[in-house]
Amino acid sequence: MRVIDVAHPPRHPDRVEEDLVAAFAEARNTHGLRVLKIIHGFGSSGSGGSTKGIVRNWLFRRKTLRAVIEGERYGLLDPDTQEMRQEVQGEADPDLDAANRGITVVWIW
Repeated sequence: MRVIDVAHPPRHPDRVEEDLVAAFAEARNTHGLRVLKIIHGFGSSGSGGSTKGIVRNWLFRRKTLRAVIEGERYGLLDPDTQEMRQEVQGEADPDLDAANRGITVVWIW
């Protein structure tokens, strides 16, 4: 699993998308890299900041992803998480079952 932090320091929306494009290009070109954990934060209000919206909208437009697992549901009871962790033999992850609103986990075909 590769971790991409697009929240720290805060970035302009265009830069967030550039970072996502670069991370996905790296994943496509790296054998065995099929899971990305994107740290986007959840905004100072705690209900979701602009970076989170940019990331999730960008991911929504990608139709070639196997699963997009919001941090709120990234846990052992979630079917997508179970399948992904079994197939890629996921290592220990402190965000698993933490209901972390500041991350999104992406499983790439």
